[in-house]
Amino acid sequence: MTAVLNVLLVATMSLTPVPPGVGVAPGAPGVDEQYLPADKSGLLTSRTRESLVWATVQREGGLGEIFYPTIDGPSARSLTFAVTARGGLSTAARVRTEQRDGLRFRQTFDGAGWRLTADYTTDPARSTVLVDLAFAAPPGYDLFAIYDPALGNSRSGDTGRTAGKALLATDGTVSSALIGDFTATSNGFAGVSDGLTDLRDGRMDWRYHRAEAGNLVQTAALKGRHSTLALGFGVTETDAAATARRSMRDGFGAVARAYAGGWNRYVAGLTEAPAGATLWNTSAMILAALEDKTHPGAYVAAPASPWAFGTDDPSGPYHLVWSRDLYQIAGGLIAAGDRSGAGRALDFLFTVQQGADGSFPQNSRVDGTPVWGGLQLDEVALPIVLAYQLGRTDTWPHVKRAADFLLGYPGAPFTPQERWENQSGYSPNTIATTIAGLVCAASIALANGDPASAARYLDTADSWRSRVKSWTVTTTGPYSAEPYFLRLTKDGQPDAGTAYDIGDGGPTGVDQRTVVDPSFLDLVRLGIFPPSDPDVTNSLAVVDAQLGVSTPRGYFWHRASFDGFGEQLDGSQWEYDEPAGSRVSRGRAWPLLSGERGEYDIAAGDVRTARTRLSAMTRAAGPGGMLPEQVWDLAPPHFTPGTPTFSATPLAWSHAQYLRLARNLDAGRLLDQPAAVADRYLTSAGSPS
Repeated sequence: MTAVLNVLLVATMSLTPVPPGVGVAPGAPGVDEQYLPADKSGLLTSRTRESLVWATVQREGGLGEIFYPTIDGPSARSLTFAVTARGGLSTAARVRTEQRDGLRFRQTFDGAGWRLTADYTTDPARSTVLVDLAFAAPPGYDLFAIYDPALGNSRSGDTGRTAGKALLATDGTVSSALIGDFTATSNGFAGVSDGLTDLRDGRMDWRYHRAEAGNLVQTAALKGRHSTLALGFGVTETDAAATARRSMRDGFGAVARAYAGGWNRYVAGLTEAPAGATLWNTSAMILAALEDKTHPGAYVAAPASPWAFGTDDPSGPYHLVWSRDLYQIAGGLIAAGDRSGAGRALDFLFTVQQGADGSFPQNSRVDGTPVWGGLQLDEVALPIVLAYQLGRTDTWPHVKRAADFLLGYPGAPFTPQERWENQSGYSPNTIATTIAGLVCAASIALANGDPASAARYLDTADSWRSRVKSWTVTTTGPYSAEPYFLRLTKDGQPDAGTAYDIGDGGPTGVDQRTVVDPSFLDLVRLGIFPPSDPDVTNSLAVVDAQLGVSTPRGYFWHRASFDGFGEQLDGSQWEYDEPAGSRVSRGRAWPLLSGERGEYDIAAGDVRTARTRLSAMTRAAGPGGMLPEQVWDLAPPHFTPGTPTFSATPLAWSHAQYLRLARNLDAGRLLDQPAAVADRYLTSAGSPS
């Protein structure tokens, strides 16, 4: 893979002595640079709760966001490397990323006449990231570390200084210390007095001992051809430096072995990988790694901030906990055999996130603090389904509050937001989750001696099931003479040409009968309609024609008609301020939808086709085995259809869906389909009249 890199080759005479810049760095506060691209090639964290640090591996090389002390807030933007040589200026290199034993990663950088190998680990005993560097190059080449802190989930406000062979940084109650065998160091401001700006002439001219609060970047010249870096974190500079030095004393080899041993023990406790599920262990480890260590059960959506979300300060929505995503993650953990992790997720949902009225916030920090203010009824219903899956009848007080909220919400099952978060209406997907949630709540109510509540829940579930098609299936749409499910309707009248704006830069005034979405398949997965239902099968043909994408890596689907949530037409990033109707961006194809389609195939008895869905998901993975949110469809130049875009990678939901599909394929049936729902609606004895 060739990319524009964080490893730079620049013309120099190899650290020729020059009058150094000393004292306090000029140019405060420097340039605010957004977080690095979201297509990560790896994620590191130990299995221990003593180590409160996570690190992402950049596809283009080096480490991206480093999180401390919680998984929802970066404390570093990057830790990357620069190479100087006589040979001239170059910003290109070949980077290969491989996953090592456990959730550990190695990157190999090949330049003109030189090679750099970087091994990454975190210390299970403390909050340190360790990097072991092997640099093969002829005389005249030198290696530098470039560290860009973002302490306390803020890219500005970091103060830095040199203390011996340590680069120290502080912002409020969070500090870091980068230590190694350095021959020179400097502290500066991004884009003005930082190391990369200095090294453009091939020489490290500046030796600034201190940089006041701003967009700090710290630079170190590394001695020799083998180096170990320790980046420690703590409350104070003293804490951070002591942490880094202890890790350095233990040595990279010993720390890496302890790290890998923790993950290997975790994998040994999982269900054995089904045949063909080559990403099984990786997917399970990624889900486990995305759990916060201070707040058990708080699994975030992704360790990345795609597109314009990378400008958020503090960091944005993918670093948050979403009730819907947490349900999906827990389902993946159950499939992998980690029921205790799924149980912690349920406990977090009910004891931390759930409000007094029974609802759940659209998303929250890992401590449960709500962030966005939307309401999604699927996020209220799915925790109930999870409680049923886990057999947690002890959660009845929480289940009752959630179910009562669904019954009492004005206009339900009309939802203020559906699963894609940018539309309100009657959504077949949301309605499927609420029906399943109420039937599962009824089962838990009966187990707790409350038949009256059970009866109310079942009456409402039956009513919504009997009406879901009248709310969401059109008979007058342009895509088929036969009825088909819509993404949603604004008014519960699917044969009316009611218009709405798509959002995310999509078109305005769109007839709701022209907007489709595969998400109605939850009506089958959750046991509400059989896979042979004629409206379901006809809708599949419509969705395939309108949203399906054939690529060299497999068959994928867009999430909805006219979707604009993705890169712009030329491959540049999606922006917050794209004008309505501009259509400058396009939502690409989603691998997780291939997993959902595979589950439908299993329900329909077509296991052979379902296996092709798992294969497509596997081939959608990027370097390091990371599954993305989206893959390229009709890709701009220089991108390959079916490969990861710059969307959030790894996406927890994608890895969870992979695990669930693989386990269901192995079983030949949908293990996560709630029996209470299927017994009520899919068997003649239990089906209500």
